Amino acid sequence: MTRIDHYNDPNAPQANSLKVAVSALVRDEHGRILMIHRTDNDKYSIPGGGQEVGETVSAAVVREVHEETGIDVEVTGIIGVFSDPDHVIAYDDGEVRQEFSICFSAKPVGGETRPSAESKEVRWVAPQDLAALDIHPSIKLRIEQGLRGSPEPYFT
Repeated sequence: MTRIDHYNDPNAPQANSLKVAVSALVRDEHGRILMIHRTDNDKYSIPGGGQEVGETVSAAVVREVHEETGIDVEVTGIIGVFSDPDHVIAYDDGEVRQEFSICFSAKPVGGETRPSAESKEVRWVAPQDLAALDIHPSIKLRIEQGLRGSPEPYFT
């Protein structure tokens, strides 16, 4: 399914759904960030996705990171809650979702990088190399907040 991210767009369609999503800023021992090249919007992103019925948000993080990247992680903290109503995601099935994502920090504990149906590329990226990637502003904000290392979670 394809998607179009609308951010601060006065012509964006109205949201008709809200779903709990999770994402993870995963950093390796060298400080590099685990990034995926998404198949649905062709942008680079940190891994993440929707929470499923019957799982905790931390279990959703572990599952989503593994599904999209092949990397097993341990959740180490919360970066923030991102729920900007000016960011809506329009899917080709008619759903228009208001952003609601809880972003966590995590560390790798196993696995090997590999692409998936949701990620055509998976790679570790040094923070100084992020500017060369096409990253949506809402994902950039998560990364920036995670790199700040604030003891208090960010929220909108």
